[in-house]
Amino acid sequence: MPFFASLERLARLVDITYCVGTTGVSPPFSCASRCKDFPSLKLERTWNTGVLLSDSCGYIAVDHGEDRKASNGGKLNFGPAIIVAFRGTYSITNTIIDLSTIPQEYVPYPAPDDGDRDGHGPKHKCTNCTVHMGFMSSWRSAREVVLPALKAARESHPGYPIHLVGHSLGGAVAALAALELRLSLGWADITVTTFGEPRVGNKGLANYLDAAFSLKNGTTEDAEKLLYRRVTHVNDPVPLLPLTEWGFRSHAGEVYISKSDLQPAPEDLRLCSGDNDPECMGGAESEDWMTWAWGALRGQEKEVELDVEAQGRTIVTRKFPARFKLWQLFFAHRDYFWRLGLCLPGGDPADWGRGRYNVSWNAHDDL
Repeated sequence: MPFFASLERLARLVDITYCVGTTGVSPPFSCASRCKDFPSLKLERTWNTGVLLSDSCGYIAVDHGEDRKASNGGKLNFGPAIIVAFRGTYSITNTIIDLSTIPQEYVPYPAPDDGDRDGHGPKHKCTNCTVHMGFMSSWRSAREVVLPALKAARESHPGYPIHLVGHSLGGAVAALAALELRLSLGWADITVTTFGEPRVGNKGLANYLDAAFSLKNGTTEDAEKLLYRRVTHVNDPVPLLPLTEWGFRSHAGEVYISKSDLQPAPEDLRLCSGDNDPECMGGAESEDWMTWAWGALRGQEKEVELDVEAQGRTIVTRKFPARFKLWQLFFAHRDYFWRLGLCLPGGDPADWGRGRYNVSWNAHDDL
């Protein structure tokens, strides 16, 4: 249950990024949305690199830690941390589709002109790795602002771990930022949580990220020890984009929300195994567009007989492939504990009237 409470809290924190570039986030930590829920946070700085396809917005804040009462009288403790939050984009489909056909080689930072380089090249080489050009461009535009501010915050608050969080495009940028911080700069105290993260690169890059965050062998039994939590939601098309046909692959660390509507409960979360768990978003990946279309033409868009066994027929429901449900960009892609994406009092109108999650938990619960 502490794990569930942590994800819900981070969902509110990433929702605040949508105030950057609109109504704003100001010191100490104030905005039109949910900033008042976090009295222990102090804003370090915000950034906004523009409204192009490679835009990046977000903020860095220092969390001095807070204790929050759970409904059973216990405490949910969120210790001190440095929060780096990356906003999504309002043009996620354009970013994915327009630029995804031009993958580029992924070369880990430090770059040749980076002052942190020791002259011997990147320590961790990524073999046969390609990255989505738009996502990499977004991180490159943000890193010139983010890295100096983050280094300053880290020096001022030694011992504070760093937590990267992002939604949508911001999730992809957080992934690339995390790789640089953990491997190129050697910062071990990095935890990443993304919501609705698209595929960042090819299989080589997915393997590289899995190894960097110890995800290669699937998930750990202790959810709290996951260094990378890639939260997905049933019917959200973005985690299945860009398409595998274009050479892109998902990485491990997936935490799957199986409930289609708000509000999810702890029992609606599943810790997934490996890069493509068929019980999570990987199951939607197996839905074939041409098979669905052919079945629909034959009047079998609802049910199809897969097998005839001695004891009877095996019938399954044929569903429209999730990766093509682009209307879900307005619903499932934004419904991560709260409906994310609007910097208004109380957040999105879908959340108006809702109180904060008030969960009970047991210290021995995994979620």
